[in-house]
Amino acid sequence: MKDSAKPVSGNAARAHAALMALANPEKAAFLAGFFKTGKGQYAEGDRFLGITVPAVRQIARQHPELGIEEGTKYLESAYNEERFLGLLVLVRHYQKGDPAA
Repeated sequence: MKDSAKPVSGNAARAHAALMALANPEKAAFLAGFFKTGKGQYAEGDRFLGITVPAVRQIARQHPELGIEEGTKYLESAYNEERFLGLLVLVRHYQKGDPAA
């Protein structure tokens, strides 16, 4: 898995920058321990930026222009918060979509 999702558009790059601006290394270290990311543990290799769920949700709301392609790309990230952002984007498109979409 890649270190971080490579933004596929200017919109995705702005959302990515918003996430990076909120990164908190101390909180990331705590979360890595809390979610058992060490060798042989259930979340082995998962990485965190140290951003709270409400903050990631707010970034998703602030970037309604993100499309399905951007959301899917974020799912490839090594960082939990970027994958969560991708999931939020895809859920929004599902909720607003029609059967054809």
